[in-house]
Amino acid sequence: MKHFDRLLRHIQGREESKQQHSISNQVGPLAYAHPPPNAFAQHAPQPSYPPAEPLSVFAHFIVGVAGSMTQAEWERDIIEAQKAHIDGFALNIAPQDDYTDRVLQTAYAAAERVGNFSLFLSFDYESGGPWPWDRVISTINAYKNRPAQYFYKGGPLVSTFEGVGSSGDWPYIKSATGCMFIPDWTSLAPPGLHTVYETVDGAFSWDAWPVGAQDKDTFSDRAWINALHGKPYMMAVSPWFYTNLPQWNKNWLWRGDDLWHYRWQQVIELQPALVQVWLSHPSSQWSLTISQILTWNDYGEAHYIGPIYDSGIPDGASRYVKGCPHDAWRTFLPHYIDAYRRRNAMLREGVSHPNAVTSYAPKYPISYTDKIVYWYRLNPSTSGSANGTTGNNPNMGQPELKPGEVSQDRVFVSVLVTEPSHVHVRIGHAAPAILMANQPGLNHFSVPFNGQSGPVRFAIERHGREIETAVGPDITEECPDGLVNWNAFVGSSYSGSG
Repeated sequence: MKHFDRLLRHIQGREESKQQHSISNQVGPLAYAHPPPNAFAQHAPQPSYPPAEPLSVFAHFIVGVAGSMTQAEWERDIIEAQKAHIDGFALNIAPQDDYTDRVLQTAYAAAERVGNFSLFLSFDYESGGPWPWDRVISTINAYKNRPAQYFYKGGPLVSTFEGVGSSGDWPYIKSATGCMFIPDWTSLAPPGLHTVYETVDGAFSWDAWPVGAQDKDTFSDRAWINALHGKPYMMAVSPWFYTNLPQWNKNWLWRGDDLWHYRWQQVIELQPALVQVWLSHPSSQWSLTISQILTWNDYGEAHYIGPIYDSGIPDGASRYVKGCPHDAWRTFLPHYIDAYRRRNAMLREGVSHPNAVTSYAPKYPISYTDKIVYWYRLNPSTSGSANGTTGNNPNMGQPELKPGEVSQDRVFVSVLVTEPSHVHVRIGHAAPAILMANQPGLNHFSVPFNGQSGPVRFAIERHGREIETAVGPDITEECPDGLVNWNAFVGSSYSGSG
């Protein structure tokens, strides 16, 4: 986002304390990430209770960087998202881009041609200034009847990136469009939500990253849930954050590290709180939530999980984007998303085991074979110039830290194992770190660089033999132009990851 530095100033509040990880930084296996016993049955037994309506997962898509994308490219991206069990894209649109309508037409046509994929509009009020209310109405009405339009509780879902200053427009917009309005007005903070409570149908918070040298907690998520009093909460999930775009006064990072794994655990574990909200307000029928991935294609802030299109990379970002694919972050998304949906079904239906069956039928089945996904920075934090990058954003009033204090010199690895296994991680010629994946399902670890350089080799070992292997590029102190690249390289042992 071009003017993201104006946002999230409220995040400096208290943070819940976090337990320090051991040297291997192991995070326990994801509950129910492995197949339930009936998953392999040709005809799984059906429950006697009605299936829960599935939760939805969308990826935030920056339309402003997609001006050169063809319909065929849109279709390829949509298919890749479907393989990851993503339900659709939240289309971020800014008022200054004269090609927006053309791109939206292409996006909706592509989604409708592929099928089983939804879109909704997210009006960006920061990139090019406020949207005129009449343009918002005409844009919503132009697409609300398209087959690919996502409907929520009977109306076309609409969101924003900020725009609190235009909150007075939305009663008129809602009346003229019939939309369901779940904005990102994170700058209000939960205590300010009461000032617009009658206007909104729910809330989305952009607060997806931790502040400082600590992990992200769920304090702000719970605060939003409590402030909503039963209205739906859209929860943000993101793997990384690094930006260096001086033309927009942006040059900072927030901790990514283990975030992609444990933030999904938080989404899953927050279900009890969300269901409790519903039980407390049954007449409201706000029983569902939506998770939104930040983002599919924001290359300038390095939290993209989609393919890289050179034409969409902002000026100055090529140095840290090219050569750093993030596609493999999608590899385990079907497992996270399936656990998210099944846990909601279990809680709402009173099921005490992971065999809940929902009405959700993904277009692409989940693969339960052994796999490795890994990510790390290619340069140690002290191997070159930080190029002015700070840990945290001082322009938001956040304490300025060295970037290497926030982004750790560690290799992060998630593995899917079908039975207990050893995981070997070896940097260069050093002795491998040997980690134990104790349970079937997703297991997550990290190991320190410890001054080592060279290629990083990964292996799942079981019963004395290697089951799955992968090799990542060199960790090196030879930084291009002498500048540390604070972006992550993401890879996997699975050729279908992108």
